[in-house]
Amino acid sequence: MDLQLSTFLALFFVAIGIGGCASLLGVGGGIFMVPLLLLGGFVPITQEAVGTSIAAVVFTSLSSSIAYGMKRLINVRIGLLLMPTTIFGAWSGARLTTAINPRWLAITFGLLLIYPIAMMIQGKPPKEIGLSLHGRAKGVRLGVITALLGLAAGVASGLFGIGGGAVMVPALAVFLGLDMGAAVATSLFVMAPSAMFATYQHWAQGHLHPELALPLILGIVIGAQIGPHIGTRIPQKRLRQLFGLVLLYAATNMIIKGVR
Repeated sequence: MDLQLSTFLALFFVAIGIGGCASLLGVGGGIFMVPLLLLGGFVPITQEAVGTSIAAVVFTSLSSSIAYGMKRLINVRIGLLLMPTTIFGAWSGARLTTAINPRWLAITFGLLLIYPIAMMIQGKPPKEIGLSLHGRAKGVRLGVITALLGLAAGVASGLFGIGGGAVMVPALAVFLGLDMGAAVATSLFVMAPSAMFATYQHWAQGHLHPELALPLILGIVIGAQIGPHIGTRIPQKRLRQLFGLVLLYAATNMIIKGVR
């Protein structure tokens, strides 16, 4: 479809804000972009919003990873352990969008986030969280746990177009005990290749609108450079609480979409 200049500019400037928030919190931005595309009437069905959103998530991840990499905040070891299953999960999730009705998956996804949301909003550090494996997951155990976390984040990314950070950041912070700065940076580092695979699958299925993705990508690349600079100045407790509120929004949105 043809895109008017006013619409292009509106999406571009909104995407700058989305990129800033996404890179600050370690999410791809899909939790903002999918509702924007749907509620704004830019696309008629959820699958097209997801496909267009995940294309922009690729660039959120790449731009943010460069900024966080320069600050040496990425846990490369954990990131590389996460990548294989995250990529497989993203590809699988994208394929599932045409095979199943995601209603109950959306509800389940939202409900599964309740525990990490509660921990995040309280601002608790990993050592105070009952289910945290802070410092105790090593060797094969660490490999298995990170593989499962990567798979869950990847499926969420491909299926819901949210980048996977809504699963990965709380998992890394709450269960593996990474501080919020490292969890955010590592999540974005892992997201890029998995989002690429999901984008290709959505494009092959006809769910991607390049004319809508372009202004989102341009704005996000700019906005994604803002978050890493702000994030290092915010206390860890406040950053956890802020992420908890955004996660609450994401979970509520998913449950509402599943119930309707």
